[in-house]
Amino acid sequence: QVQLVGSGGGLVQAGGSLRLSCAASTSLFNINNMGWYRQADGKARELVALIYSDGKTRYTESVKGRFTISRDINSKSVYLQMNSLKFEDTAVYYCYAFDGRGNSWGQGTQVTVSS
Repeated sequence: QVQLVGSGGGLVQAGGSLRLSCAASTSLFNINNMGWYRQADGKARELVALIYSDGKTRYTESVKGRFTISRDINSKSVYLQMNSLKFEDTAVYYCYAFDGRGNSWGQGTQVTVSS
């Protein structure tokens, strides 16, 4: 299982920006895909963004054009730059990785957007 340590998040006004980071315990070349899911109060956990081993990215429709996922191979880290944040982006964000054998999750970080 991949160990994931997430950081970032916090409280921001609508229209503001935040950056999430997630560091993996293994080389990103050993990971098929990595990114973030989020879970708002009373709702199911949903995909936010993923980056694949070939560099391709995937976003949920509601964040396209506002969020950008990127990676740094050397630091074994993935980043989520969140711009133009909306109240509905408020949730606990979980770092996620799939290494071909199973799913791994980070500890979750709260993102709160005030309207």
